[in-house]
Amino acid sequence: MKRELDNLVLQMHTAGLCYNDAVREFKKRYILEILSRHRGNQCKAAEELGMHRNTLSRTLTELGMDSAQIRQGVRRPPTSVPARTARPGLRIVSGGR
Repeated sequence: MKRELDNLVLQMHTAGLCYNDAVREFKKRYILEILSRHRGNQCKAAEELGMHRNTLSRTLTELGMDSAQIRQGVRRPPTSVPARTARPGLRIVSGGR
């Protein structure tokens, strides 16, 4: 992992990315990863990050990250048809004798 991080730093430097932008981008990606693992739950994410939930919220604001969009992005999309609904064109026939 250290080698991958070294390569990433070298690529960022070679691309002309300034220190502040590099740190900002790292924070955004790291926090997004942790939030995704906790399905947008800021309390659980903050605990894993070792910070207070209010600090995480403030950091998201400073980084221009919208917590509502993060929560929506990690939710499973709703199912279009409930599993127990019969398909159109199919009749349920009683098997009584």
